[in-house]
Amino acid sequence: MATFFGEVLSVYSRAVEEDDDELDENEEDEQIRRELEEKREVHLHWSPEVSESLKSGNKLQCSDFILAVGQNASSFLSVHILSTPNWDTIGRASAWNERSRAVTGQSCEESACVFYRHKDNPTVLICQVSCYVAEDQLFQWTEKVFDCLQLRELNVTVLSDTSVADYKTADYLGGSSAPFLRSLHTSAFGDQPVCQSLEQPNIVTGLAAAVLNHCQVHRIAAVVYQCYSDVIGPDSVTMETYKPVLIKLGRSIQLDPSPSTDALRKFVRTTDLQSNLYI
Repeated sequence: MATFFGEVLSVYSRAVEEDDDELDENEEDEQIRRELEEKREVHLHWSPEVSESLKSGNKLQCSDFILAVGQNASSFLSVHILSTPNWDTIGRASAWNERSRAVTGQSCEESACVFYRHKDNPTVLICQVSCYVAEDQLFQWTEKVFDCLQLRELNVTVLSDTSVADYKTADYLGGSSAPFLRSLHTSAFGDQPVCQSLEQPNIVTGLAAAVLNHCQVHRIAAVVYQCYSDVIGPDSVTMETYKPVLIKLGRSIQLDPSPSTDALRKFVRTTDLQSNLYI
């Protein structure tokens, strides 16, 4: 480009620099996205014995997989089943997300997803999930866990907590009605549920839904028992709502149908100390 006096000036284009800046920003955004995806990845941490077996191509032999999702469901298993000395801790799952915090009085490991195996009947596995699993981590969690299990003749039982406010009904639902139990199962489930089926248009959500969907696709016998409660946190009355499930679970594992008051008080008291709802 030349001026009126014949001076030659170099041409300056802002478009090139803007494109370069945009390219740099896209690369930076992509790097941040990759780092976030890596951070939010679900990791399984097995015991040395289980890890060695899985590395050798041997999946965990499992006839019954019992999954508890939520504080009341997890506490129910702790009081009625895991209180006996017949269980070994064989692993845990960790899933970082925006709500990943250790529960007061517990370490991160204790407040995450913990796997147990029965000593006398090692084909029975239990998993307690008392941490939050984000929506984008549900598929990961389900795929990775079931990829470690022998699926042949597998039976899955899911206990899941939810708020009674999420329950939809045309009739008036009084406060005295909660807590109550509803069930939903896969087409491969041939047993009789211990409670009535979940009515439409109600749905199962979260990890329970992801597991049920996975089992339906892979033709695994599975049932979800969803407890609707009006209480936040572990509550002895809500935990007792799961008791009919003990009839089914008692076929394969030793249970404690009448736990001591101290055992129940241990979990309820922990929640009372954490909650300031009525303070």
